[in-house]
Amino acid sequence: MWYEVKVKYSKIDDNEKIKTFNQPYLFDALTFTEAEARATEEMGKYLSEGFKITNIKVANFSEIFPSEHGDRWFKCKVSLVTLDEDKGLERRTNTYVLVQANDVKDAYEYLLEQFADSVSDFSIPSITESPIIDIFPFFDGEEEPIAEPVKTENVYTEASITEEDEADNQDEFVDETEEETSEEE
Repeated sequence: MWYEVKVKYSKIDDNEKIKTFNQPYLFDALTFTEAEARATEEMGKYLSEGFKITNIKVANFSEIFPSEHGDRWFKCKVSLVTLDEDKGLERRTNTYVLVQANDVKDAYEYLLEQFADSVSDFSIPSITESPIIDIFPFFDGEEEPIAEPVKTENVYTEASITEEDEADNQDEFVDETEEETSEEE
């Protein structure tokens, strides 16, 4: 299961001013507690000045499609069309996927490519840039790197996340209007 974890930290910018960031990251974990532990461990590697986990929530992505060529994450709404044979009606089931791409056009084309073998009809009603900075899939060292996108029920490796991606993804995404529900101990 994927958890969106918001991490708040301060950083000194090029003008010697302190900027505060509250950025979301995606972690593959079994529980909220595991997501918090993984976030603490992973963020500790990158943020030496300290940080605070301000929010953890379940992410509603059915699949994650990483790409070597993308530097941003896009939330895509996909409507799958199925036929109810008993009633003779079409039913639309909406699902959300996360696609790594350079822009909306690339995300759309990559998504079409991923759903090309789908047996049901589908449409893509929306693609929006996600504020998610980076994803941290579960990896215990025993898996082989997987080159293909995987469903969220499966495990995939960190091979698709490069140091360049992490350096490029330092944009500020602060959403002060969203109500934060922290898990405080």
